[in-house]
Amino acid sequence: MNTYDAIVVGSGPNGLAAAITLQQAGVSVLLLEGKETVGGGLRTAEITLPGYLHDICSAIHPMAVASPFMSKLPLHEHGLEFIYPDVAAAHPFDDGTAAVLKKSIDETARLLGEDAGAYTKLIKPLTKIWPEIAPDVLGPFHFPKHPLAMAQFGLQALTSANYLSRKFHTAKAKGLWAGMAAHSIQPLTNAATSAIGLVLMTAGHLKGWPVPKGGSVSIANALASYFVSIGGKIETNSYIRSIDQLPASDAVLFDVTPKQLLQIAGDRFSPTYTKQLQRYRYGMGVFKIDWALQEPIPFTAPECRNAGTVHIGNTIEEIVEGERLTAAGIHPEKPFVLLAQPSVFDATRAPAGKHTAWAYCHVPNGSTIDMTSAIENQVERFAPGFKDLIIGRHTYNTLEMEAYNPNYIGGDINGGIIDLRQLYTRPAMRWSPYTTPAKGIYICSSSTPPGGGVHGMCGYHAARRTLHDVFDIDIQKD
Repeated sequence: MNTYDAIVVGSGPNGLAAAITLQQAGVSVLLLEGKETVGGGLRTAEITLPGYLHDICSAIHPMAVASPFMSKLPLHEHGLEFIYPDVAAAHPFDDGTAAVLKKSIDETARLLGEDAGAYTKLIKPLTKIWPEIAPDVLGPFHFPKHPLAMAQFGLQALTSANYLSRKFHTAKAKGLWAGMAAHSIQPLTNAATSAIGLVLMTAGHLKGWPVPKGGSVSIANALASYFVSIGGKIETNSYIRSIDQLPASDAVLFDVTPKQLLQIAGDRFSPTYTKQLQRYRYGMGVFKIDWALQEPIPFTAPECRNAGTVHIGNTIEEIVEGERLTAAGIHPEKPFVLLAQPSVFDATRAPAGKHTAWAYCHVPNGSTIDMTSAIENQVERFAPGFKDLIIGRHTYNTLEMEAYNPNYIGGDINGGIIDLRQLYTRPAMRWSPYTTPAKGIYICSSSTPPGGGVHGMCGYHAARRTLHDVFDIDIQKD
């Protein structure tokens, strides 16, 4: 008799979501984690100076609060507290001004001047239909529950971000849009790059872009605490290299990408499925810096000083060109930089009066080029005097990111490029992307729909599929 009905390998947000969904349905679950603590991309540590807490991977969490799965969990009862900056995201320009994403659509639009109407016309309808379409947008391909609303979203989302920018006329609106869409981590001329920009803007207006008090580890700890509270079991320091290491169970769900899945269980798969996983494509990587700072970053634009996230890239033309070069294997002199400054809002992140900041730029997959100067020059460009405030620094190149988290192949933090070819067919072309040809083996990582982000929806959908196939349990879809 099996000690556990199901085993989940990997405790990132999707592994935790899968484990929770299974356990909630009455299936006994063992969650295995290779490192000393759970979390995957949800970890926080002192990596510069003592007393300075830095988020190792993800730092800002619009999708955690917008997730149909995570938003329904009582995580506040397990220590999770979100802090909401007044300005969700700011986008500075060389003239000292900035565009901003605020909770209010009308206020965000008003600050865009002559593009106020165009912005409102684009975003306001999406905020109205988001509750209806969120489960479909954040899930596998299927006939949607609300087809007309989904079509309304899809007509915009499937375009390239560069094309959709034609709705705007001002450099301010175009730049703000480009910074949002650049979270897709691919050339903004690619089809469907508008999808991520639209989802992030919509989430910002509906829920905000919060930071978790105490660091992203607080999300992982709350998920793990809830999982244990409903009867789940967690074992850390259990790195799985072969499926033969696992105890007997009816189902195993892997929170890993295709590369690791082949290494762990490849001998269980058909040649066709194996070839599909071998052809799976990873995207651009990231070079990341964490700073310990003497003072807050002195951005010229005051809106940036009050923003949890700052997109540094100036005009849409500069961002489009930088992402194009990176995808072509070239390191741009002026990369697009995503920066978070959580200590401005969360005093637990640094000693009294001091601060932390977090930033990364996109680089070619597997790059070992040091982008420290390029990133810091970009920040200095919009915040003169920034470099003088640095009292500690820690960097990760793409290979160091992968060494820290094996799911980040070549520094790809999205679990594989989310372009049109892999939007719904990740990791392979199957009726259900979470299944494999091997009975009882499933994949629940960000290499399945809907892809990267701290939302847990990949794990949730994989667990639902497992419950249906293996345990003959159907739970109502959120």
